[in-house]
This record gives sequence, structure tokens and C-alpha cells, in this order.
Amino acid sequence: MEFYDVKTRMKVDVAESKIKKVKYTQKNGQVRFALRGYTEDNRKLTKFVNKATWDGMKVDEEQP
Repeated sequence: MEFYDVKTRMKVDVAESKIKKVKYTQKNGQVRFALRGYTEDNRKLTKFVNKATWDGMKVDEEQP
């Protein structure tokens, strides 16, 4: 899956084995769905997605 790496200012491909699902709940109760990818040097890359994409990913969920 493609993520944007802010440090290198480039789009990078991250293997599905290095992606986790994350659910952020804001103070007003709104829920945001995201995917967190890890680069080879273990930096976190976050990509916000819609619920259908989030549900369709067959990866583990982690806490924010």
C-alpha cells in the first residue's frame, strides 16, 4: 500500500505485513480510521482511510 513519507517527501510502498489498523476517537466522540505503516528504519507512517477500506484490511489492530 502506498503511504506518503513526510521526512523524505516521497510516496513509498509499504508491505501489507508491516501495516496495522488504528482507530482514533476524538473528544467529541468522532471516530477516525487510519492505517499505520512502518518503514525499514521503523518510522511510523499514517494514512487516514474510510471505514470500508479499514474494514477490508486483513491486518491486526493496534492502539493509538
